[in-house]
Amino acid sequence: MVSDSVQSISVSLPGAAPHPLWRMAGLTGLLAAEQLLISARTPHIGLQDARGLPGLVFSLGGWKVRLLVSLAILALLFWQSRGKRNLERMSESAVGKGVAWRWLLAHLAGILLFAGLTSILFENRLQGVAADILVLGWAAMGAAAVVLAALAFLPTAFWRAILRGTGDVWAYVLVMGLGACVLSAYTKPVWNPLARWTLMLAWLLLRPFVPAVSADLSSMLIGTHGFSVQIAPVCSGFEGIGLILAFTAGWLWFFRREWRFPRALLLIPLGVAAIWVFNAVRVAALVLIGVAGAPEIALQGFHSHAGWIAFNVVALGTCLAARRISWFTTAGSGETWLAERSEPNPVAPYLLPFLAILAAGLAAGAASSNGFEWLYALRVVTAASALWYFRDSYRALDWRVGWPAVALGGLVFLIWIGLEPLAGSARTGEPSALAHAPALARMAWLVFRVLGAVITVPIAEELAFRGFLPRRLVSADFEAVAWRTFAWAPFLISSIGFGLLHGDRWLSGTIAGMIYAFAMMRRGRIGEAAAAHAVTNALLAIYVLATGNWQLW
Repeated sequence: MVSDSVQSISVSLPGAAPHPLWRMAGLTGLLAAEQLLISARTPHIGLQDARGLPGLVFSLGGWKVRLLVSLAILALLFWQSRGKRNLERMSESAVGKGVAWRWLLAHLAGILLFAGLTSILFENRLQGVAADILVLGWAAMGAAAVVLAALAFLPTAFWRAILRGTGDVWAYVLVMGLGACVLSAYTKPVWNPLARWTLMLAWLLLRPFVPAVSADLSSMLIGTHGFSVQIAPVCSGFEGIGLILAFTAGWLWFFRREWRFPRALLLIPLGVAAIWVFNAVRVAALVLIGVAGAPEIALQGFHSHAGWIAFNVVALGTCLAARRISWFTTAGSGETWLAERSEPNPVAPYLLPFLAILAAGLAAGAASSNGFEWLYALRVVTAASALWYFRDSYRALDWRVGWPAVALGGLVFLIWIGLEPLAGSARTGEPSALAHAPALARMAWLVFRVLGAVITVPIAEELAFRGFLPRRLVSADFEAVAWRTFAWAPFLISSIGFGLLHGDRWLSGTIAGMIYAFAMMRRGRIGEAAAAHAVTNALLAIYVLATGNWQLW
């Protein structure tokens, strides 16, 4: 016990180089998350009537920009399939030992500047030469941020190898993109009926979650009295269908020697059906998010980008899964696929409880009435179920707790209350729906609210933000990273991510994340961080119930 308290925090990094595909996945995830975050707060429609370069930005926005992003991802997929052996033979020096943190920090600085320029460009409606200069600077900063992120995840030597290995892939991707555009342009007469089918499928998907949802075929409106959207013809999903048709045809031709024809042609209607269903799910999710109380996110970031994300998921999922099925391709192997699936996923125990809370929160919010979330217990039950399911995985973790963790939890509580004026939230009393509820229902809700705050939320969030994220930022083999390992970039990124999770209280959340990380790394125990988090939330619960400051909940 004494030796634990005097050990120094390790700063060594594992020597094994993560697989480059994991690095590319991390790069794609980072850029996609940043783009969604910036877009969710940016009114793209603000440039609708702009002239010059700002007007060009608007005209090239929407699906055209997303098409370029999608095709770039598909190009990497084509290259990876054709050049997989070259990728496997690539030297360790070309892949790199780990993330280059200096480049990643430079990227974060660049993306913050890019976000600031985005806000100025889209919200101030500048005109003339000044607006054109701003657009050029905005585009240059965005490109620089992407390049810096690419160099952070994989070194220059790797990207040179990719360019050498692409061969004629770009020609295939260009033909696919042009084919999708032409197909979309000459098939507009079928958009209206397809939009009606999309509306009805979205309505059917929403009915179990939002019983009050309605759909009007004459006006193409779907939603509730509080939030509704209109399904325009371009929202029918036909652009995605055009992309999938072009992609699947190109994919089958590109690897024609590997497919079993004519049965492989079934992938074309399967892909079309999948992208149309995904588009209806996108519309249903958009309404669900709006009904749940986040109309800005629903109408801006989610509406703008969920379509191309769905296209990438369907395109990659359809073709990669088909390559595993021997009925479609001579290269597939059902036995190999099953063997891979039977291996345990080391990430799941750390992330699934947190994701369960988010998913349950969305469902509970959609079923809320008068802005009050009566089904909060759903969050507790789903998180507890996930924690119980992975209980064997948690036995190897150190859950011991010392008194410093309790003290650190109290310190976070004091900081949280002290910084509350900066959040700008007006004081609110007990929700009317809860105050006028029967005593038993009110007591049950309060019990689950406190249980969630003190037990399931601290454990789930600490597993994700302290147990997984900072160690994963150090190495792909995060389980090999010591719990006491410290590096500035993982420490800051995981703490800031935790802070952003708390919305307007992002500063308090970031400081809390730093203190919880310190609690964990001090002795290398996840139990210390979870206990500190639980103490903070318990004190907040007592404070809310004692003072009536319900805005903190």
